[in-house]
This record gives sequence, C-alpha cells and structure tokens, in this order.
Amino acid sequence: MLLTVDVGNTNVTLGLFEGQTIRATFRMTTKMQRTSDEFGSQVAEMLTRKGIKVKEITDVIISSVVPKVMYSLISGIIKYFNIEPIVVGPGTKTGITIKRVDPREVGSDRIVDAVAAYHEVGGACIVMDFGTATTIDLIGPEGTFDAGVTCPGIAISAQSLWDQTARLPEIEIKKTSTILAKDTITSMQAGVFFGQIGQAEYIIKKMKEECGYDDVTVIATGGLGRIIYENSDCIDIYDNELTLKGMRLIFEKNK
Repeated sequence: MLLTVDVGNTNVTLGLFEGQTIRATFRMTTKMQRTSDEFGSQVAEMLTRKGIKVKEITDVIISSVVPKVMYSLISGIIKYFNIEPIVVGPGTKTGITIKRVDPREVGSDRIVDAVAAYHEVGGACIVMDFGTATTIDLIGPEGTFDAGVTCPGIAISAQSLWDQTARLPEIEIKKTSTILAKDTITSMQAGVFFGQIGQAEYIIKKMKEECGYDDVTVIATGGLGRIIYENSDCIDIYDNELTLKGMRLIFEKNK
C-alpha cells in the first residue's frame, strides 16, 4: 500500500491508498516539534489502530511546505518503515508545466492539487485550496500552471480580528442566517464568512475574464472549503481528498 503524507502549515494529513482507493486518512498537528522516533512511532500507531500493519506499507510519498520538519519526518519514515520516501519537489515528474518566472517558487502543495484537479477535470480549471492560506490557481487546457493568487486563509482572517483589536471576542467560523447582523459576534461571523465568499467569487470571475479560456471548471479543497462550496454558485466541485489523490498520481509517474 502507498502512504501519502501532506505536510501543511497547520496539519500533517496522511492518506493510505490500496490501488486507487483511499483506505484511510489521518491527521496530526504540524506545529508540535517532533523527533524522528516520534514521527515514525506515531504514524505506525495510527496505522495499527486502523488495523493496518507497518509491513503492509510498500511506498511513501511526501509533499511539504514546512521545510523544518522534513529531516525528522523522513528519518522517521526510513527508521520505522524501512522505506526511502519520494519527496515532491524540483525534478519530480508531475505532468504539469509551470508558467512562472521562477517555477521553484510554486509550493509542492499547489502542484499536487493542480495534478489532481487536471486529472479529474481533463481541461482548464481553477483550483482553490482553503487551508492556512487560501490559494487560487489557474490550470490551462494543456495542463499548464498559468497563474496563482494567494490570500489570507479563513482562520487567519478571523483570528486577526480578535488578535489585533482590544474588544472583539474570539468567534466560531460559521454562516450566519443573515448578513444583516445586529450584534458583535454575528457581525464578525458575517464579515468573515460572506467576505471570503465575495473574495473567492470575484477572483474566479476575474481569472475567467483574463485567461480567455472558453470552459473553466472550478474545483475546491481544504478543510473550510466545503462551507464555501455549499454557499457559492461559482464552485463546481468540492473534493476534500484532492491533495492526497494528486500525490498518488505523482507517485505513479515517479515510482
């Protein structure tokens, strides 16, 4: 079986593939410092709790936007699984051509999402990942990474309200019943929620206007992406496992 490891700024998300099927997913926090033994043993324990033996893992692929954890993570995989993982980066075969001034600037998470989205859609698409940051990337009809926009994530935007003000409280991120808020908490919730939808829809509109492509499918992923997808007519598909699927596709190209 293939173990995919997506290291984001907030969480490490792991997916276990049996062929093309995701058998299980796991999460752990990224912000906690871990040794190689802690990484290796915790991943092995999570697998065991799902009834999966360590020896059943035959391959590992890692995509990371957090360089400081990579030495311990890779060492833990080698030590506990006896596998040298594939790490998505410069030189990795992806099938996506990056049209940027410096292709190395594009994070591996965005490339992985682009690979999965292009494979799923089969043509021009806009990929939205609602993670710690909200990334919105344009993929051309021939599988080219044309452009990308980076915005503060939903949680970052919300946290800035109570961190940078003296009297605003911490709030739950949720949709309000109306945008006509009449108290502090719902006014903050309405601002964060409807503001994110407005931001996403405007960027999608401008991308479609400027790219000149006739048919562009919008696909979203990320933990908070579902609530945006469910409340916007501009997003065609939501797939919370898009990143893990992209890693499996890249593994197939590089194994």
